[in-house]
Amino acid sequence: MAGTFKFELVTPERMLLSEDAAQVVVPGAEGEFTVLAGHAPVLSALRPGVVDAMLSDSRTVRVFVKGGFAEVDAERLIVLAERAFDVGAIDAAGISAELQTAEAELAAATTDTARLAAASAVEHLRALQR
Repeated sequence: MAGTFKFELVTPERMLLSEDAAQVVVPGAEGEFTVLAGHAPVLSALRPGVVDAMLSDSRTVRVFVKGGFAEVDAERLIVLAERAFDVGAIDAAGISAELQTAEAELAAATTDTARLAAASAVEHLRALQR
């Protein structure tokens, strides 16, 4: 299909997704960015947030990622996430558990960078909880 690219989302445990996509919105460390076919090469750190993907068959996928990196070129987007879960597949208890972990990380953070990442995770998880 014209106008698509390969999208892969990988965690240390497994490959979560490997599909053709039409568009993916990525939570980059310096702000969200949208990837389309033919995108210029980019390497970006990720902040905690939701990756929104529109797949080539018009399905949408929302995946919460907790840090990592994204590598983009004209034909591919690879998201290497420290941790990730499908927003549509997790229940309220799972989100609560993730939120408790993020709040504990925020309380234990000793650097500005760690505090910023943990605070961002807490903010996004609270939004998902609502």
